[in-house]
Amino acid sequence: MELHINNLEKKYSNGVHALNNVSLTINKGMFGLLGPNGAGKSSLMRTLATLQDVDSGTVTLSDIDVLNDKEAVRKVLGYLPQEFGVYPRSSAIELLDYLALLKGFENATERKQIVEHLLVKVNLWEHRKKAVASYSGGMKQRFGIAQSLIGNPLLVIVDEPTAGLDPGERNRFYNILSEIGENTIVILSTHIVQDVRELCTQMAVMDNGKVLFSGNTDEALYQIKGKVWEKKVSKDQLPDYQENYKVISNKLVGGQPLIHVFSESALDNGFVRAEENLEDVFFAKLNQLV
Repeated sequence: MELHINNLEKKYSNGVHALNNVSLTINKGMFGLLGPNGAGKSSLMRTLATLQDVDSGTVTLSDIDVLNDKEAVRKVLGYLPQEFGVYPRSSAIELLDYLALLKGFENATERKQIVEHLLVKVNLWEHRKKAVASYSGGMKQRFGIAQSLIGNPLLVIVDEPTAGLDPGERNRFYNILSEIGENTIVILSTHIVQDVRELCTQMAVMDNGKVLFSGNTDEALYQIKGKVWEKKVSKDQLPDYQENYKVISNKLVGGQPLIHVFSESALDNGFVRAEENLEDVFFAKLNQLV
């Protein structure tokens, strides 16, 4: 089972080139789609979820023409958008039952079994009678995953799922997604590098509507192996280093900037070799250093 995305183009009426010749091949498992806000990730996710059309290109999921057979896609799709609304007075068990009915499960006994299984799976069974509107952010996201799994989908799309979650909820969410990805194509769209490193073996980096990198996470790390150097500098020195070196990123550590620099050759002047990480890959790709 593969998802093939070929030469997608999408321009909005305001002139934004949201998808610029986007091509990807995604296999079963967890696939991380990284990029800053405005990179085109959500435009791609909405296209795959049949919520918007594109100007040109093709998408196939196994033998389904995703762009032209939207009803067939929706039967095998699970979608958790960045934000989703709920009926304010509906409990989790009521709302999941209703969503399963909309998904085509007309037999009440079958729906009951599906709903109970999903609520246990996402660890919400003891909260099943509470209004979903009263849930914490993490509980709402777990409910969102439950509704996305109705009907055992072949493709699950998850858009910015861990934004605003505390570390405990994020770890619970990671565990659920990892289990889902064992038998399903799961696309995780995020700007949080840690999400991709924790969950995904395959990834892509997008910016300004373009795919800057697509491949294995280990392959991405290999591209910068031994080429990242770090040094603590003073705040007033930072502009000089940014002008004279290929600075990948900088962050405050103990109130002082720690810069990561890309260089094919060894650097002196107080630099030490840094252990490469996916965040370095992300910023190096965005800055077109590799």
